[in-house]
Amino acid sequence: MAKIGIIGTGWVGASVAISLLHAGVARELLLADRRQEIAEGEAMDLAHGSSFYPAASVRAASIADMRDTDAVVIAAGRGGRPEETRLALLRDNAGTAREIGESLRGYRGLVVVVTNPVDVLTTVVRESAGLPPERVIGTGTMLDTARLRHAAGRELRLDPRSVHAQVVGEHGDSEVVLWSSAQAGGRALREWPGWSAAREAAIAQEVRRAAYEIVARKGATNHAIGLVTAALLRWMLRGERRVLTVSRVHDASLGLGDVALSLPAVVGPEGATQVVLPAMAPAEEKALAASARVIANALAEIRNQ
Repeated sequence: MAKIGIIGTGWVGASVAISLLHAGVARELLLADRRQEIAEGEAMDLAHGSSFYPAASVRAASIADMRDTDAVVIAAGRGGRPEETRLALLRDNAGTAREIGESLRGYRGLVVVVTNPVDVLTTVVRESAGLPPERVIGTGTMLDTARLRHAAGRELRLDPRSVHAQVVGEHGDSEVVLWSSAQAGGRALREWPGWSAAREAAIAQEVRRAAYEIVARKGATNHAIGLVTAALLRWMLRGERRVLTVSRVHDASLGLGDVALSLPAVVGPEGATQVVLPAMAPAEEKALAASARVIANALAEIRNQ
């Protein structure tokens, strides 16, 4: 079990914290927030439940106290409003991400970025922290992929864990569902009895709009991303070398520009190291390139401010 810090203890940070504790990932959990009393209150509340999760300590801390942690989760920033795109959050959250990144210069652990727009902010944190790209990982389309598997499993009356399908690109409106390679039980999804290719556009739209629908009803999305983040940290810190659709800054060799976006990558204690460019249909390749341009344009916007 690891020592983990969470920066930002709002809806998302609190859900990440409880998910980490229930999963037994952290032996020591440090919480930081600009509103110190919020971090203190969350730490007290979580500590009072210690009889019901694997042994771990929880306390409020500063970012400076997190220098010796195994991993830091960045969940600080403003959440989305109803019908507000993730990229619309950029102006408010880029400065916060840059400030946190600068405070992590020389840090030796893993950095997981959750705050939206996660792809752009993963690049901002990596640049401001001066860390290797494989050690600054955005949760990216892990959540979108989970939503896709849930929706496809519902269509076929299968457990989502039996569906192997991926969302790549931006964690946002330009994300790309890779229908051409989607499978269940070793068989192409499009060959399954009862699967309707005519439903694919509607399912992709459901996945793309999931956050909007949740925010419109309860004001934020937090539980699923908390579970996603806890799973990502568990698999990385245990060295399981799982292939996950996480976001990290890529080099120009992939032909997508020097931006962070989600592609399948092998994750482990060193971060997201081996990136795998999946087989794609020509239309999917074109859509992925367009998604990369969306992220690049957003980066250019904040760099020109």
